[in-house]
Order: sequence, then structure tokens, then C-alpha cells
Amino acid sequence: MNTVFVVLVGLAFGTAAYRQWSWDGVGNAPMEAMASAMLAAAADAVTLAFGLIGVMTLFLGLMKIAEAGGLLALIARLVRPLMTRLFPDVPPDHPAMGAMVMNASANFLGLGNAATPFGIRAMQELDKLNPHKGTATDAMVMFLAINTANVTVLPTTVIALRAAAGSADPAGIVASTLFATVVSTAVAILAARYFARFSPFGPAGGVNGAAVIPSPAAADDWADAAPSFAGKPSFAANEELGAKAAPFWVSVLALCAVLSLVPLTLAFGRAISPWIVPGLAALLVGFGVARGVRCYEAFVEGAKDGFQIAVRIIPYLVAILMAISMVRASGTLDRIIGPIGAVTSHLGLPAEALTMALMRSLSGSGAYGYLASLFKDPNVGPDSYIGYLASTIQGSTETTFYVIVIYYGAIGVRRMRHALAAGLVADFAGLIAAVGVCAFLFDR
Repeated sequence: MNTVFVVLVGLAFGTAAYRQWSWDGVGNAPMEAMASAMLAAAADAVTLAFGLIGVMTLFLGLMKIAEAGGLLALIARLVRPLMTRLFPDVPPDHPAMGAMVMNASANFLGLGNAATPFGIRAMQELDKLNPHKGTATDAMVMFLAINTANVTVLPTTVIALRAAAGSADPAGIVASTLFATVVSTAVAILAARYFARFSPFGPAGGVNGAAVIPSPAAADDWADAAPSFAGKPSFAANEELGAKAAPFWVSVLALCAVLSLVPLTLAFGRAISPWIVPGLAALLVGFGVARGVRCYEAFVEGAKDGFQIAVRIIPYLVAILMAISMVRASGTLDRIIGPIGAVTSHLGLPAEALTMALMRSLSGSGAYGYLASLFKDPNVGPDSYIGYLASTIQGSTETTFYVIVIYYGAIGVRRMRHALAAGLVADFAGLIAAVGVCAFLFDR
């Protein structure tokens, strides 16, 4: 991340310095504009971090109920035959497995705010298996790559924005988003596996691709750190519930059941979306009651982490948002997009959509604001080809830099290894898929 940060700041400063030197005195000075943008980005980072507190405390509290009742272990047991192939370094019964499944499920339903706390929890659990603190493991990189390209069947925020903009078919991007995310997720998995060959883990002689099996002492650490469940430590309960993996055919059947939700959401997505968050809360609390969990105490215990995590990531957010704001305010982004957009427009990727793709990888809020501005443009609107394409890009890709900063910052990882490369390759694959499917579905 150090290289990325230095390159972004260097490019932005060089561009602004050149524009300042050739400035004709009309309007705001380039350096002055960039300075204002940097200060505003620093303030926005703090506002964003504190804005996450409520969401994080809510979903971390609900997740603690699920963990105390053994739900994560049950889910991990169900999908273990599939997950162990993706994460061979993670013990099948480890709480990280359940947390990663919950994260993927939230992303599947387009609940980005809910997915973030689950993802941070998964990273915290994966870090307990990390013999070299501060360096991302293969499992962390694979999880991050999948997270940035997770299959999404219901991009709720984009649908809401399209509806607010007066679209005649707000949910028209569901099919294109689903296709693009399936492609990007497959590419993310392949890229993470491939790049791991060129990015060894740990110092010389360290672990590289070998499974990290927890010792009895590590199991005791997990048990001490976890809440109690029915008189047993959480780890012991999880170990008991996940002692045996479900048969492979059961895992395949469960996957087919999840995929069967696709046509349901395609047909009734707008009607289902308001039920998702309240339904998730009711189901998790109901499960906790059925398992004899003291839900209120478990919720409060999990919610305590929300504030701590939000404060911990502020420095990381300030750094990346400041660098991105410098790139935008200096004019570097426009200088890059101009010549490239002239070429890609002939390939179904107009300059407006190319800007959207770059913004999406750099800044989630910036991309959302840019998408809203496109919808307000009378020459574009939500139901034009550019409107559909930009909506699909927003709904089918993740803010790669933001996710890396948030997830790695939460556990103090400084050496990210091949995470950025895998994430950007997945973003590029998702962009190509979005262009292809939008060109097929929406006549230009």
C-alpha cells in the first residue's frame, strides 16, 4: 500500500504543480483547489468512520448472537467442502469460516453496510491464525479478492438511486449485475491463486501455502476470548457443532438452494428488499432464543467492538481518501480518462462510464455521487445505455482501495502482498463483463 500511496500523491502533486505554473490567474489556483480538497477529504474520512459506528455495532451485535448460538459453526459445517477448497489454510471449524459466509451472504443481497462488519470480523478471526502479524496470509488475500467481486443478486442502493432519479425500470440492472459479478468473482479466485505464486508469505522459511493448524493453546485462546454458550465456551460449542463436515452432496444442494433465489429476486426483488435487514435481525435473534442464548447480553458484547473498530480505521481512511482527493482535484484523473475514453468509446465503454469505473475502484462515495450526477444529466439519465452501464458498474464492483484499507487497517496489516493486484484484475474482468452484457441487453 505504501507504493500505491506514494504514486498517487506524486502524480497528483506533479500535475497540480504543472497546472499552477501555467495558470492564467482565472478561477481558483490549482494548488489552492487541491489543498482544499485534501482538508475536506480528511474531514470526510472522520465523518465516514463515525458514520460506520452505528452500522458496525448493529451487525457485530447480531453476529455475536449467531456465534454464541453456534450458527456460524453450523453454516461453516454445511459449506465446509466448498470453503476448504478455497481456504485450505483455515481449519474447517474455525469461526472465520462462518464469518466469511455471513459476509458473502450480505454482499449477495447487496447489503454492503452489513457485509463490512462481517468482513472485519472474518479478518480478525483470520489474523488469529497468522504467524506473521502485519503480513496478509493467503486466506486473507483470497477472502479480500472474493469480497471485492462478490456475486450480487440485488444491488439495492443502485436500484434505490435509479428509482429516485425517475427510472422507468429501476431494477433493470439486476440481471446485468448478476452476470458481471459471477464473472468477476471467478476471475478474483483465479487471480488470487495465481498471484500467490509470486508473492511468498512471511520471511524466509515462513509458511507459504501450508495449512496453519491451531494448537490446543490457540484453541484455549479462542475459548477465553469468546462468549459463553449454554455453559460452554463458544469455541467448544463451535467445535462440537462442526465436528463433522456435511456430505459434499449436501453442500452442493445448499448451493443450488441459494442459486434458486436468483429467479425469485429477479421477479420480486423490489418487494423483497425492504424485508432483508429486519428479517435478518428477527431470524438471528429467534435463533439465539431457540439455542438458549441471552440475546441482549450477547448483542451488547458484540456491539462494543463497533466503536473501537471505527476509531481504529480513521488514520487509514484519512490517508487513502486524501490521496484520492488529490488525484481528482489536481486534474490527473481527467488527463488519464480523456485519451483512453476516446478509444474505449468505440468498444462500448464511453468516457462517462470509464470515469465511473475508475471512481468505483478508488472511492465508493465519489462513485455514488458521480452516478447520481449522470442520472441528473438530461443527455444521459438512468435509462440510457450509459445510465444502465454506469449502474451495472456501480452495483457489480467494489471499492477495492477502500476495502483493503478498511479490512487490513482493522487488524494492522501493512504488507498486503498480492491483494491489490487480484482485486484490480477482478475489477477489470467485471468491467469487461458489464460492457458485454449491457451491450447485449440494452440497445444503444
